[in-house]
Parts: sequence; structure tokens; C-alpha cells
Amino acid sequence: MTTTIKNTNCNFEREPLIRPFGFKGGYMSEIWQSIAAMESTNGVRSIGLNTQSVLWSDASIFTSNSESAGNAIMFAMTSYALKLAKGMSFETPFDLLEQLLQPVWEYGKVLTGNKNLRQTFALNSLVGVDAAAWLLYAREHGFKSFDEMIPAQYRPILSSRHRKLASIPLMAYAIPMEEIVRHVEEGYFFLKVKIGSDPDKDGDREKMLQWDMARVEAIHKAIGSRETPYTENGKIPYYFDANGRYDSKERLERFLDHCRKIGCFDQIAIIEEPFPEDYLANVGDLGVRVAADESAHCDHDVAQRIELGYSAIALKPIAKTLSMTLKIAEVAARSKVPMFCADLTVGPIQVDWNKSFAARIGALPGMKVGVVETNGHQNYKNWATMGSYHSHPNAPWSKVEGGCFSLNDDFYAESAGIMQDTQHYTQLVFK
Repeated sequence: MTTTIKNTNCNFEREPLIRPFGFKGGYMSEIWQSIAAMESTNGVRSIGLNTQSVLWSDASIFTSNSESAGNAIMFAMTSYALKLAKGMSFETPFDLLEQLLQPVWEYGKVLTGNKNLRQTFALNSLVGVDAAAWLLYAREHGFKSFDEMIPAQYRPILSSRHRKLASIPLMAYAIPMEEIVRHVEEGYFFLKVKIGSDPDKDGDREKMLQWDMARVEAIHKAIGSRETPYTENGKIPYYFDANGRYDSKERLERFLDHCRKIGCFDQIAIIEEPFPEDYLANVGDLGVRVAADESAHCDHDVAQRIELGYSAIALKPIAKTLSMTLKIAEVAARSKVPMFCADLTVGPIQVDWNKSFAARIGALPGMKVGVVETNGHQNYKNWATMGSYHSHPNAPWSKVEGGCFSLNDDFYAESAGIMQDTQHYTQLVFK
């Protein structure tokens, strides 16, 4: 059955942050939430949401433009994609993404004046478009659930049914130590810590390393001895995210040597994206699980990273599209490489898109439960208001208790509410 797109539209809202949000050596003050709308020739409608992250998807665009200008560029790419999509037909949303990705990426290169624009920037701009296509596809075919919507060849990858997901909060550069301790006291036990700071804003990598070592040492001293029932060794696992800031394997090895010295090395569950994506060093001999994130733009990139010794893949259906994430997951599963779902500081509705994927993939080695990163509650000024836009605003699966989301039968039966449109965002694109 072919779906043909008759009409499209888009809009966005600017959501302020509680404090400047720091990573990759930069800081964001707000995050744009864009909405993509589609209507088929059969009169079926759908919307998809996207959280824009210019800094994450291509830091060079963030640093070479004002914050608003960078966001405007990405939104213009979303708008362009929807104009192209009008009149297009597709058998599955994979087909639509294949038709849109290259022209939207090329359009972005023109808008930015950057011929080396990262593919992830284009994928980020297409998240809402792809989500709208999946929901349109489901409604046209009469699929009522997330499980029904996923094509048969991908269902074995998504065959787990976790009853608990560890909620991973993010400890960005500006998060004070007392807040980190408070999170652990509240029950959170799997911490994602941003490393790769630029403390004096001068690009000095040696200062970065010293800052990182001091930061990790202070964190380990404050919480490293805490225990948790959700890991096989009973210890709190660390998830260090460098966002490509380390310029050499030697410098990363110095960081890891310091971790050994202070006694936290054995608690490192993941080091994510330590190097720039064009730094093709083999990481299989570092003694830690190294994960690919931004560098794994697509399924072909994932295969290359696995050859380089990367032993985990960060999945981001809320940042690289559901379609591309399924393709990436298939490659990782074929190589028996563990996967986990990372955040993009998305809103509550997209958290449940991510959670729907995370609930169905296998647990990370050393973990007794599934995991999903979500840090929007730490960063959005209007988080509670954004939560009220959800089709199931007070669902039990949205609450964190003891550091975990509890996923009951309703979570799976209701597909976490993601198959239903939300009135707030719908009225911004459909009259």
C-alpha cells in the first residue's frame, strides 16, 4: 500500500532553559521544538516533533552563528523537507527518508555555506518529518501500536520487554556538585558526565584534560562508594561523554590512567564519542567500552566504527530519525554490539519515543535493567507545562522512582501514548 502526501506544514516553539547548558565546549540557552505536519490524499493526518540541537549535531554551525541563527537554519531545512515531501509517495517511511535526506543535506550546505556540514545536522532536522511519516503510515495501514508499526524484519531487535529502565540524568559542565549528590540521594544511579570542557575558552586541550580529571575525581569522591541493586557489581556506573573533544588517543589514555589512579576505572560503563569523527584510531585496546554517537550518522558509519573497536552504539531515534535508528540498530545487532538510547534534551513526548525503543532492546553488559538517558527535567524551565501536552500526562510510566522508570502493561498496551497526537502541538500546524 502506497501513502501519498497531499499537504504539509510546520511550526516551532522556543523553550528556555533553567541555566546555560554546556557541552562540546559551548553553551545553549534555549532549545527549539519544531512540529512537522502531514496529510495524505486519503485525508489522514499526523504530526511529528523534533528537538533541535545545533550544538550537538554540528558544533561548527553553533560557533559560527548566533544561537537563534543556527536554530533558524535547521528549521529552514525542516520546512524545505516538508515542501519536497508534498506530493511524494512512499511504501514505508524508510523510502521517504531516502528521498529527502540527500537534498535536505545539500540545502543545508548552501544555507550554512559549509560544504562539510555533518550529516547528523540534516538528520536532526528530519526527526519530526520522519516521525510524522511513521504515524501517517501507521494510520493509513490501521496499525494501532508501536509494535505493529515496526516492520517485521526489525522486530527481533526490539523483542525485549523491560519492566524497569534506569533513568540516566546528565551532569553537564555547569551542574554543581551538590546537585550531583542530590540526584544520587534521590535514587539515580547511572550518571552521564560531560567531559571535554574548555574552561578558559581558549581551546587548550591540556587545560581540558586537567579540568576533566579534577571533575571526575571530585564526583567519584562524592558518590563513588554508593551501592545499587541494578548492576552486577553493585556499584554506580559512570558514563563519560566527550562529544569528540579529545584530540588524540594518548590524551584519552592519560585521562583513563587518572581514573585508574583514583579508583573509578572499573566503574566506567561507557566512554562515548571521545574523538572527532575523522580521527580513526582503533579503540579496542583501551580497556573500556567505547560508544559511537555523533560519528555514527548512518548504518554505514556504524559498521566502520565497529571495525575500529567501538563496542557500544548510542541510539537516538529522537535525534537521527526512527528510520535511520532502525537501520543502525540492525547493523549493531548483526555484530552483537550492545546498544542503548541516549537523549538530546528532548521534551516529555519525545522521551516516550526514546523510551519505547529503549524498553525493547537488550540490557547493557553489567546491567540488570534497561537504560534510557533523559535530562530534560533537569534543563527545561517549563518542563511541567511541556508534560501537560502529552496525551497521557500523568501516566505511571512517566515517573522515576528509585532511579528507574517502571514500565507496566499499560506502557506497552498504550505504546507510551506516542501513537496519539497532542492537542497543543496539533493546533500549531492544523487549523
